[in-house]
Amino acid sequence: MIHETLLDKILYQVKKIIPKSVFEFFQPAYHRLLAWGGAMRYGFPSHGMKLIGVTGTKGKSTTVYMITKILEASGAKVAAIGSLGFKIKDKEWPNTLKQTMPGRFRLQKFLAEAKKAGCDFVVLEVTSEGIKQYRHLGTKFDTAVFVNIHREHLENHGSFENYIKAKQELFKITKHVHVLNADDARIADFNKFPADKKITFGINQGDIRPTDVLASESESEFKVNGQKVHLNIGGVFNILNALGAWAVATAYDVEPPIIAKALSELETIPGRLEFVQRQPFAVVVDYAHTPDSLEIIYKTLKPLNGRLIVVLGACGGGRDKWKRPEFGAIADRLADEIILTDEDPYEESPMEIIKEIKAGIKRHEHLQVILDRKEAIGKAISIAQAGDVVIMTGKGSEISMAVAGNKKIPWSDRDIARSFLTR
Repeated sequence: MIHETLLDKILYQVKKIIPKSVFEFFQPAYHRLLAWGGAMRYGFPSHGMKLIGVTGTKGKSTTVYMITKILEASGAKVAAIGSLGFKIKDKEWPNTLKQTMPGRFRLQKFLAEAKKAGCDFVVLEVTSEGIKQYRHLGTKFDTAVFVNIHREHLENHGSFENYIKAKQELFKITKHVHVLNADDARIADFNKFPADKKITFGINQGDIRPTDVLASESESEFKVNGQKVHLNIGGVFNILNALGAWAVATAYDVEPPIIAKALSELETIPGRLEFVQRQPFAVVVDYAHTPDSLEIIYKTLKPLNGRLIVVLGACGGGRDKWKRPEFGAIADRLADEIILTDEDPYEESPMEIIKEIKAGIKRHEHLQVILDRKEAIGKAISIAQAGDVVIMTGKGSEISMAVAGNKKIPWSDRDIARSFLTR
């Protein structure tokens, strides 16, 4: 059988030579064939394990990470898939695919390996692109989790409503447990599908909600039903992610003290509000890649008595071009120093991407364009003083950068920042 990697390479070349309309006509059949072929090739491995699919616009990776740690603390054998990497019990390796949700054969092979290793649960991020490409076909989900919904991938899906419909598919095919963010304005779009059990969560409402909430940029505290959690990661949004993980654990009868202890023992979430350094000035890496999340991160980190220095880019490849001027406008409003740079240009002109970000920026001072991302990070760190915060967004814990020619080059914002801090 032809491996999916080879098929993907062939597809990349085919897309360059045949009319777009012809390619798009046959594309769904190609994706369906791969999905069912992969499931059949590996014997429908999702059967016999409990698959927990987490979907939404932001917070998926953190929620998957938290669910995994809680289930492991309960004694379960767990596998996980997402942008933070792959995990089967104690074995972990990075996700280098530039796909949060793997392709069909890779996904089914992973599930087969998890099943062979004796895993009870598989926790995975389910993306709208993955659903649009039918990567979920042949996979049986036990629980579907809705974390939130915001505008994203509009070019890909054609509209926000189509984006929502893609996300809804997970809840249509999952019949056992639905876990839903009661604080989200669009919860009704996901709460209308039948399930054996439904559990809601939220800061302000829901079955699982906190009391005694205290949150800063670097840590937070709250209680659920009297059980105290001390999170070593900051931001109210991370409390919401923790509540989502708590709700999933509740669905599988994990005891509250175990949940609270597992959450309190988390040291950090790789690439998610991750502090590379705290003093004398903070250096933070975050994956923020939507206007909402960028604004939340900037507001969470903005110091009272220092400057917010931002290293900012935007994804290329025609992805969500509408976000670029909004990124610029948010940085213009909240940052003291802005350094615009490369992120993942794919086949687009890096300078054209930056030009579109600059369209949302009114200032001319305290604004620099440094295309080389390593040089941009170094510049941000070199100008930082005591009390400042340097924040690099868009890459998070990713270990590669997508550039022209369908190539990926090794990359790590965290490691590059550390290299400048130790000089």
